[in-house]
Amino acid sequence: MRAVIQRVSSASVTIDGKVRSAIGPGLMILLGVGHEDGREDIDWLVKKIAGLRIFDDEAGVMNRSVVEVGGEALVVSQFTLMASTKKGNRPSYIAAAGHGLAVPLYEAFCAALSASIGRTVATGEFGADMKVALVNDGPVTICIDTKNKE
Repeated sequence: MRAVIQRVSSASVTIDGKVRSAIGPGLMILLGVGHEDGREDIDWLVKKIAGLRIFDDEAGVMNRSVVEVGGEALVVSQFTLMASTKKGNRPSYIAAAGHGLAVPLYEAFCAALSASIGRTVATGEFGADMKVALVNDGPVTICIDTKNKE
C-alpha cells in the first residue's frame, strides 16, 4: 500500500458536482492498493498514520498526532499511486490491485483508521471520477509505502 498523507485545514471530495465528503482540520489521505497487499499492510499503515506527530503542540513544534488534536480524516482511493515509471513516459499500473481485491482492502483500511482515530473517516467513492480539493496546512505532505518499512 502506498499513501500520501497531507495535513490539511480542510478537504473535500466532489462527485458529479455534489460534495460527497468534507472535513475540517486533519488528514487528507490518498491510498493506493497493490495486488500484493493484505491485512498486515493495513494494520501497519493505520498504526503509522494515526501516530504520525505532524500537528503542532503549544510551542509550535510538530509533536502531536491526529488523535491528540481531535482531527478528522478523508481517505480517497487512488490507483495511480501504484504507477511505475521505470520505462518510457507512459506509467504502468500493473502493480495496482484489481477491483475485487482493492475495494475490500480500501474499505478495511477506512474502517481500521476510523477505529484507530476514534471517529468516522470520510471517504471518496472507489472508482469514481472525483474532484479533490484541499488546503494543505504547512505544507505538510508525507509519503509512506508499506513495502519500504525500513
